[in-house]
Amino acid sequence: MSAVKAPPLAPARAAVPGWGTLLVLLAGVFITTLDFFIVNVAIPAIQRDLHATPSQIQFVVAGFGVALAAGLITAGRLGDLYGRRRMFAVGLAFFTLASAACGAAPTADMLIGARIAQGVGAALLMPQVLAIVNTAYTGERRARAFNAYGVAMGFGGVFGQLIGGVLINADIAGLGWRTIFLINVPVGAVALALIPRLVPESRVAGGARLDLAGTVLVSLGLVAIVYPLVQGREQGWPAWTWLCLGAAVVLLAVFALRQRRIAAPLVNPVLFRRGSFTVGVTVSLLHAMTMGSFFLILALYLQNGRGLGALDSGLIFLPLGLGYFLSSTRAARIAALLGRQVVAVGALTMALGYAILAGTVTGLGDHGAVGWVIPGLVIAGAGMGLVMAPLPAVALNGVAGADAAAASGVLSTAQQAGGAIGVALVGLVFYGSLGTVPHAFAAGLILLIALDAVVAALVQALPR
Repeated sequence: MSAVKAPPLAPARAAVPGWGTLLVLLAGVFITTLDFFIVNVAIPAIQRDLHATPSQIQFVVAGFGVALAAGLITAGRLGDLYGRRRMFAVGLAFFTLASAACGAAPTADMLIGARIAQGVGAALLMPQVLAIVNTAYTGERRARAFNAYGVAMGFGGVFGQLIGGVLINADIAGLGWRTIFLINVPVGAVALALIPRLVPESRVAGGARLDLAGTVLVSLGLVAIVYPLVQGREQGWPAWTWLCLGAAVVLLAVFALRQRRIAAPLVNPVLFRRGSFTVGVTVSLLHAMTMGSFFLILALYLQNGRGLGALDSGLIFLPLGLGYFLSSTRAARIAALLGRQVVAVGALTMALGYAILAGTVTGLGDHGAVGWVIPGLVIAGAGMGLVMAPLPAVALNGVAGADAAAASGVLSTAQQAGGAIGVALVGLVFYGSLGTVPHAFAAGLILLIALDAVVAALVQALPR
């Protein structure tokens, strides 16, 4: 079947975007990424305050991630069809209201429902950010905007535990853990007020319709992947987890066949004929496998292995954030010199940092000053910044404007699925070698080193 030609873009209905536009977009990226990570540090307080069962606590964490991963591809296409600014605003409003509901939740079940709603809101807004950047900026401004996106996303992940620890420790107005959700409300409200003035609108012209059957297939398929990976290890990998993963293969295969046969696909198959997009998505998935899992096992090492509290362990993340800040703010200049190789250099720098950490924690054992991990954390953070800042621009380079949000949805989905897969794989290694926590941490780091080496090798397949 011949390739489907994308209809032209409708003209923008706002002023030429400036850095105010980018700040509004990045505010949405930062608070949604932050909420993915920040909840981990509040789990003990939530469990105690709401009398939550272990199963309910798992859903508080997993509900957000599953809803986010399941909705990204569909949300990306909704932006292409009905307006990227409109869907960004709808998603941000939904996320802000859901954050208020999380902060006010009187029971664990209501908190779970609000967390799922947060995930839906995050799914609606996240693909639109990359799509708006990809279509509204050009040349050097586009490269800087993509770099800023990577910086904001990384900051939300790297500093999530620290920010959560500070907020809970401050106990503002006696709200305790609720502040980690309520902090989103003023940020979201200000950004929503500025959207009509600062963010340009764009969409695909021509009256195409949403592929509803494809939406159901891809959403169910992604849930069938992410949910068992998130929950499987905690429950000992029962039979239902393997049945879900098997069903996911079938659902996504049927979805792929359908996309090739219909006139208005949810994801245009032409996207995957571009080597840069396919390799970029694969690199993003593998990199995401290393990021979320590293944050998890580092937190487990600091809190379970070294007995640090939420705030103290969060402070140990500061050197990681310092390395990330120093490299990510310079990544655009380095990318101008090295091109695609900046991602390979970043991946290998992460591997070096992990190797230093593995040697350090093995030597320290259960004793010794925890400050010895700082050099490895700074180097690992620097590597993260060199990968995360330029990677979205590398993956979306050359994507047509008509498919910008759909492609962004695919890229964001790969990142979310990669995070879930990485946590599952590294969790298996960590808990499977749990003689001592430092030994388990070092074993998990060895797997991350191998994944970073694969990322560096795959980058060589990207166009020069």
